Amino acid sequence: MNPVDSRQRFSSLSIALHWVTVLLISAVYATILLRENYPKGTDIREGLKTWHFMLGLAVLALIVIRLMARLASRQPPITPEPSVWQALLASTTHFALYAFMVAMPVAGWVILSASGKTIPFFGLELPALVGQSKTLAAQVKKIHETVGTIGYLLIGLHALAGLYHHYVVKDDTLRRMLPGRH
Repeated sequence: MNPVDSRQRFSSLSIALHWVTVLLISAVYATILLRENYPKGTDIREGLKTWHFMLGLAVLALIVIRLMARLASRQPPITPEPSVWQALLASTTHFALYAFMVAMPVAGWVILSASGKTIPFFGLELPALVGQSKTLAAQVKKIHETVGTIGYLLIGLHALAGLYHHYVVKDDTLRRMLPGRH
C-alpha cells in the first residue's frame, strides 16, 4: 500500500483531535443513557451524571483546541472535487456540528449553574456562568435534551456522508481523516 501524500490528508493533530472527540461524545451520551438504569439518588447514578458533566466540558475544551488547529492549518482538498451543492452541505453540516459541540457543554454548564450545583471538572470546581434560577435551569435543560436528540441526527448524517463518499462516490473524503497511512 502506498502512503497517501500528506497534503491530501488532515494533519496528525487534526485526525487525533477528531477521533478523541468521537470517543468523548460517545462517552457523554453513554453516561447519560446508562444512568437511567439506576435508581435516583444512588451513588452510581450520581457518578454517571458527574462523568456526563465532566466529559461534556472536556468536549468543550477539546473543541476550542480543534477550532484553533483548524484555523492554523489548511484543509486538504477532496479528490475528486465534490459538486458545489455537496461542498455547501458539508460546510453547513460541519458548522452545525461545531455549534452543537460548543452549545451543548455550555448549556450543561448553565443548567448546573442555574440549579445552584457545583460544576465539577476532573478535581476542579468551575465557576457558575449564571445566577441561581430554577426557571432558567428547567428551560435550558429542555433545550439541552432536545438538541441532544438532534445531535444523534447530525452525527449520523456526518458518519453516513463519510461512508457515502467512500463507498459510493469513491473519493478520498473519509481517507483524509482516517488514522495511519491510507
